[in-house]
Amino acid sequence: MFHFLTNVTKIKYVRHNRNEPNKMNQQEFLHIVLPFKDKLYRLAKRYLISTDSAEDATQEILLKLWINKLKLKNYNNVEAFAMTMTKNYCLDRLKAKSSQNLKLVHSNYKDNTVALEKQIETNDSVSIIEKLLNELPEKQRIIMQLRDIEQYTFEEIGKILELKPTTIRVNLSRARKTIREKLLKQHNYGIR
Repeated sequence: MFHFLTNVTKIKYVRHNRNEPNKMNQQEFLHIVLPFKDKLYRLAKRYLISTDSAEDATQEILLKLWINKLKLKNYNNVEAFAMTMTKNYCLDRLKAKSSQNLKLVHSNYKDNTVALEKQIETNDSVSIIEKLLNELPEKQRIIMQLRDIEQYTFEEIGKILELKPTTIRVNLSRARKTIREKLLKQHNYGIR
């Protein structure tokens, strides 16, 4: 029965696209792109810092994907392809501006039910971690962003940054160790 249903689905798809076999409509495109468009924006924001620049970069990448929508079916992982496009676009923008400052910020956490003291403590912790992330080397910052915040696998990060999984693991381990040591040092200040 399942085999029959898949054949029916294929027939409906063929009938639906019979007149225009090489076309992808807007709904199909959005179905592919919408699940990861926010990730594109966050990655662009990490590279470009400015909200406006990140929005522009995201729009530019989405436009490029739309223009080349027929080629999307050739990619096994459209999300990884789009993330790589975003990374490259941002790097090009940074080179054009001769900017060497990359900033990683993770302040998406908000809970309106938390008491004022907890909120202040959380904001302090986020700003401390943000400061420590900014002190990391560029490669470690980006890898930590993609792995710990965006939850990408090592293989996906490898495709995006064009690095071997071993290199990613080493850089991530070093970044975590550096953050951990600096956090412990800061929290233990004045105790001994």
